[in-house]
Amino acid sequence: MSNLHNMQRLQQVLETEIPITRLMEIRVQDYDGQQLVLAAPLTPNINHKSTAFGGSLYSLAVLNGWGLLYLKMQELELNSHIVIFESSILYHLPVKTDFVSVCKITDERDWHRFQTVFRRKGRAKIRLLANILTNEGLAVSFQGTYVAHL
Repeated sequence: MSNLHNMQRLQQVLETEIPITRLMEIRVQDYDGQQLVLAAPLTPNINHKSTAFGGSLYSLAVLNGWGLLYLKMQELELNSHIVIFESSILYHLPVKTDFVSVCKITDERDWHRFQTVFRRKGRAKIRLLANILTNEGLAVSFQGTYVAHL
């Protein structure tokens, strides 16, 4: 499957299986096989200070890791359920504009280990990092451990 087809499929899955993504107006912006970029506009995610709501930023980052793992599992033709197991987040800057979250496979050894364990046990976990970026720079650093299981 092409990356464009994968992006369209992920957009459909997000909108039908995770309804909050429609309200947040999250869009799959780019995917190159290693990196997934999700975008969200400020307006539906605004707080009382006219900046992005922390929960929206967290949700976008969690979904970014989830979406990347979903796409990678689809490419391997491995059906699984994916859940967030553990996470931490740092808010560096207030987000005053539309924003994007970027998540990529940073360590091929971890990815290979994840695949090996999943194929053997039907369950594996992997830590993924996502950064939320604005015109002003790095606004949020997120790390999450995701579990994929049959």
